[in-house]
Amino acid sequence: MQDFIKNLPKAELHLHIEGTFEPELLFEIAKRNQIGIPYATVEELRKAYQFDCLQDFLDIYYRGANALQTEQDFYDLTFAYLQKCNIQNVRHTEIMFDPQTHTDRGITFETVINGISRACDDAKKKFGITSLLIMSYLRHLSEEACFKTLEQSLPFKDKIKAVGLDSSEKGNPPSKFQRVFEASVKEGYIPLAHAGEEGSAEYVWEAIDLLGIKRIDHGNNSLQDPELVKEIIKRDLALTVCPLSNKALKVQEDLTKHPLKKMMDIGLKVTVNSDDPAYFGGQVNKNYEEIQKALNLSKEDLYVLARNSFEYSLLDQVTKEKYLKELETYYDKNK
Repeated sequence: MQDFIKNLPKAELHLHIEGTFEPELLFEIAKRNQIGIPYATVEELRKAYQFDCLQDFLDIYYRGANALQTEQDFYDLTFAYLQKCNIQNVRHTEIMFDPQTHTDRGITFETVINGISRACDDAKKKFGITSLLIMSYLRHLSEEACFKTLEQSLPFKDKIKAVGLDSSEKGNPPSKFQRVFEASVKEGYIPLAHAGEEGSAEYVWEAIDLLGIKRIDHGNNSLQDPELVKEIIKRDLALTVCPLSNKALKVQEDLTKHPLKKMMDIGLKVTVNSDDPAYFGGQVNKNYEEIQKALNLSKEDLYVLARNSFEYSLLDQVTKEKYLKELETYYDKNK
């Protein structure tokens, strides 16, 4: 199965670029920028990547992001991730970035977006990987702060496909951001949001009804409400599930009890993603491998997950069909 997964054409739809910051690269960039970090070695830093909840992770995630200062830093971070995509046969990726994490500490929006997008352009030329960018609002910040970020993004609309909503879910319901999402949609951005990771099914209802999202990031707790499940299926909304993230943050401590297969069996459209791979123990292929072993997924199950990743991407239909044909050919030869 490992070889089947390694060579399986796939897309990754739930990936935070700041969450790909491997300790080795973090140390390298911090040294380049003369930024102090409270760890003496790579090994010591890696040991700190142990969390009891989402907030524990976010604390170290934001601390690590402080090392990112220049356009070249954002380029190096992004290109390192895309190199890993190439090795794993990730044909397309939709990269979330958190501008507020950087602009709030004095880094310009232009620095962030230009570094990331330049790396995406180079990876397309070098590896043939396509990518789209999702600008995420930080839900622990105010609505006013999100409107400011929306305004800052407008000169770079050609580089951004969608808006998302991430960070601390509890106490920050989607309804808090209804107006800024409405304004974002008017500017042409596709609405997405994290919902139902630590928040309840009610947060998912708000995200689909008030924000009008076109895809649900995580969505595990949707299973709390059978009527919500029916509605998600009716609206044909995919879930971007992140198994190793769920395990690391104790959303689901035992992968053998992870709801992914149940979701598939009841008709939900599920995809597999890595979320923040540097912090959660593995890139997207590792997520496929671990959930396959835990739930005894068949090759057909893995094929369906990969097919969903292309079908529910934000790509144009022509490019989707190209990737789906490539996947179909691979599966027919290897099933």
